[in-house]
Amino acid sequence: MKIILLYGGQSAEHEVSIISAHTICQLIMYGYYQVQPIYLTKDGRWLKGPLLEQPPTSVKQLTLEEGQEASWANSDDEVSYGVAINPGEIQEPDVIVFPVLHGPNGEDGTIQGFLEVLNLPYVGAGVTASANGMDKIISKSLFDQIGLPQVPYVAFNALDWRTNEDEIVQRCEGSLIYPLFVKPANMGSSVGISRVENADELKAAVNLAFKYDRRIVVEQGIIAQECEVAVLGNDDAHVSVVGRLVKQQDFYDYNEKYINNTVTMEIPADLPESVTARIQEYALKAYRVIDGRGLSRVDFFVTSNNDVYINEINTLPGFTPFSMYPLLWQETGLSQRDLIEELLQLALRSHETKQMLKQPLNH
Repeated sequence: MKIILLYGGQSAEHEVSIISAHTICQLIMYGYYQVQPIYLTKDGRWLKGPLLEQPPTSVKQLTLEEGQEASWANSDDEVSYGVAINPGEIQEPDVIVFPVLHGPNGEDGTIQGFLEVLNLPYVGAGVTASANGMDKIISKSLFDQIGLPQVPYVAFNALDWRTNEDEIVQRCEGSLIYPLFVKPANMGSSVGISRVENADELKAAVNLAFKYDRRIVVEQGIIAQECEVAVLGNDDAHVSVVGRLVKQQDFYDYNEKYINNTVTMEIPADLPESVTARIQEYALKAYRVIDGRGLSRVDFFVTSNNDVYINEINTLPGFTPFSMYPLLWQETGLSQRDLIEELLQLALRSHETKQMLKQPLNH
C-alpha cells in the first residue's frame, strides 16, 4: 500500500511540518509500504516528489523545488525537485493519506474535508474534530459545556477590537489578573502568542496576534506546571502516561520549542497518582467532546495545590525528534514505529466505518 505524505503548507508552522514529515519517514515499515511525498509550498503549490522506498537522509531533502522531473538531492548543496500536480491527482486506489500539516489549512478541518470529498482514508481527526480542536474559542466552549476546569479567559474578534478597543482592555483587566497570555484562536506551536504585564503590552500583543488570526483569546496567567498526555484511538481511545515540560523561562514560545530547544521533558511526570488519573480522565473527555479520531495531545496546567486546568487539545501534534506525543507513547510501551503503524490502521478502520455508513438502508 502507498502512503501519501502531505507536508509543508501555507501556515506559520511550515518548517515544523517538514521536520515532522522527515521523522515519520524514518519510522515507516518500508517492507509493507511505499511513501509518496507531496510537498505543499508556502505559496500553495503541490509538488510530487520521487516515490520513497527507504527513508530520506536529511530534512533538507524534503524541501522540494518545482522541476520537470522529481529527483532527490544527494547532498546538502543540491536541491530536491518535485513535479507540480493538481491536488485532486492524489486520488488513487490502495492509498492512505498521512497529513502532516500543522496549523491553518492543515489541522483545522480544511484538508480533512478535501480528503473526505476524494473519499480517501487519512490519518487523524475528521473535519468536525479538527475544526473544533484547532479553534481555541470553540474548544473552550465545548470544554465549558462538559464541566472541564479552565483558566478564566476573554474572547473577541477583529471587529470588536476596532470598535471597542478600550472596552475590551477594561474587560480583560476587570476579569483577569496580569500576567495575561494573548493567543490567536487558530494557531499552534505558540505562534503569535505573547505574555503581557500591562495594558500597553496587551494592546501590542493583540495587534501581533491579529497578524495570524481575526479572533483572539486572552487568558489568565497562572503559576503552574505544564503537563501533557497523548490520546490514541477512535471510539475506543486510550491515554498515555503524563509528561511535564521543564522550562528555563516562564513562556514556552516557538523559538524555545523548535529553534533553541531549551525545554526538557519529564516523562512520566512526577505527580501524585490522583492528579495523573484526573489528567487522563479529562483528556479522554476532551477527546470525546470534540469527536476525536486517531490521535491528539491534550495540554494541562497543574498548580502547586494540585488543581488541574485543561489548556487545549491538539489534533495533529508534532512528530519532531523533540515532540512530546511520540515520546509519551514510547514511555507508555508503544514504540514510535508501532505508533505510526497503529495510526495507519486506525485510519483504515475509520474509513471502513464511513463506507459502511454510506450504504443505503434496506427497508
